[in-house]
Amino acid sequence: MDFFPSAIAFSIPLPDGSSYPIYWYGILIVVGALAGAYVATLEAKRRGIDPDHVWNGLLLALVFGVIGARLYHVVSSPRGSSIGFDYYLANPLEILNFRQGGLGIYGAVVGGVLGIFLYTRLIRLDAEHWLPRALAAIFRFEWKTVNISVLQLIDLGAPGLAIGQAIGRWGNFFNQELYGYPTTFPWGIPIDAAHRLPMFSDVTQYPVETTRFHPTFLYESLWNLATAIILLLVARRWHKAKPGDLLLLWGVAYGLGRFLVEFQRPDAWMISGIATAQLIGIALVVLCGVALMYRHTGPSKAQLAAERAKQRRQPRKQ
Repeated sequence: MDFFPSAIAFSIPLPDGSSYPIYWYGILIVVGALAGAYVATLEAKRRGIDPDHVWNGLLLALVFGVIGARLYHVVSSPRGSSIGFDYYLANPLEILNFRQGGLGIYGAVVGGVLGIFLYTRLIRLDAEHWLPRALAAIFRFEWKTVNISVLQLIDLGAPGLAIGQAIGRWGNFFNQELYGYPTTFPWGIPIDAAHRLPMFSDVTQYPVETTRFHPTFLYESLWNLATAIILLLVARRWHKAKPGDLLLLWGVAYGLGRFLVEFQRPDAWMISGIATAQLIGIALVVLCGVALMYRHTGPSKAQLAAERAKQRRQPRKQ
């Protein structure tokens, strides 16, 4: 790959003679969300759930997901960048400048889950509740109370989340960001001088014509695609799966993948010398893994194992 991609997909002419640019990053985020939602509708049909709940819940999930993703970015402080928490503290209005970029997947997931939770609470309200009455009056439709759990809807969206991540990561390619350290591997990508991190800005040491970098975005994209395939297979073949298991499996898979990918993130947000995303990734692996084991071994077996461990720690009586 010997070309430098443009972040702008196309521009819309304006009456004053200027133009409004539309970025590849935004397009791919939207395409990823729609593709993920479509996969979720297929899962809903397979499980006998009305797929309209996927599209209806998607709106709240996207709204809260974008808010969460932006807030995660705001509180972070990437290395090699002047735009971090201190910058937004001094320029609070810039928090609303989404076109400047900056979204964090961990925040997006937390916000998206919150949006789905609110949606499931909403559709379980009785038609006589003030909120359903107001919504039905405004949009003129018949309110139907539906009893669907948040875990059911989240499981529908877990494979789609991974697919959306796999597609959305390609926005980083067009922005010439999320690349790693220099490499001689044949799949290395060039980065022009304007998009170099400070540590690679010396073009005499890292010539633009010959220096290639690890495509970190590609590594994560492929990992997410593999995760989506695994989750879809598990959803069809693991008959003992419980509602919420797919989200836990996503947490284990993505946490592990993000931990590995962060080794190729020279711009990572660090805490005590460790990438914050790695700390969160390991926490996801441990918490989600333990939760899965606990749910399928049962509390009685877990308690028995804890009791045996306690007995082994106690000194034997002479």
